[in-house]
Amino acid sequence: MENIIEAHDLCKTYKLGEINVEVLKNITLVIKRGEFASIMGPSGSGKSTLLYLLGGLDKPTSGSVKLNGKELSVMKDKEESTMRRRDIGFVFQFYNLVPNLNVEENIMLPILLDGKKLKQYGNRLEEILELVGLSDRRKHTPRELSGGQQQRVAIARALVNEPDIILADEPIGNLDSKTGTEIMELFKKINTEKDKTIIQVTHSNEAAKYGTRIINVRDGRMCEC
Repeated sequence: MENIIEAHDLCKTYKLGEINVEVLKNITLVIKRGEFASIMGPSGSGKSTLLYLLGGLDKPTSGSVKLNGKELSVMKDKEESTMRRRDIGFVFQFYNLVPNLNVEENIMLPILLDGKKLKQYGNRLEEILELVGLSDRRKHTPRELSGGQQQRVAIARALVNEPDIILADEPIGNLDSKTGTEIMELFKKINTEKDKTIIQVTHSNEAAKYGTRIINVRDGRMCEC
């Protein structure tokens, strides 16, 4: 399999007053196309920071990240923003849905932001709604949905631009165990049937096992098992 993400000697340091806090220390990591990787570690270990660096949401203090062979640090802001919209889908713990938009409208937001015409994506919308099991909730607003349904909307939104990569930060952290299992089954289906590369950050051993690989981060350093 080809490399889809390559990180080399990643370091991230935050300055708090006169103190430098090292969050990540010399992490080198390769993600292959089609992998489902689970990043695990205790709170404060740097796992979410690592995810954000891999997705270009944050910049390393030193080191480099390549996505599909392109180094993020040499991209102009507009190019990097376009890359994030088209090549990566993001799923977060708190859904980040727009309250006054219905399910369809929330899913199609990335299409609007990309300046594309919604009517050209009608078939794509139908396909995604069926995949995430929300065809009968398409006109509902977030307040009319359960937490699990809201996360399904967030996953559908992440998929609408047909990205190569899905990055998920604690995607079942707000859900009960039964709903969390259903969401992880959905991620597994997206990985195997839609051939999407998935990287998730999780505290859950059960959730981590849905992946094909576990990456442990402790004290800002990486070890694999």
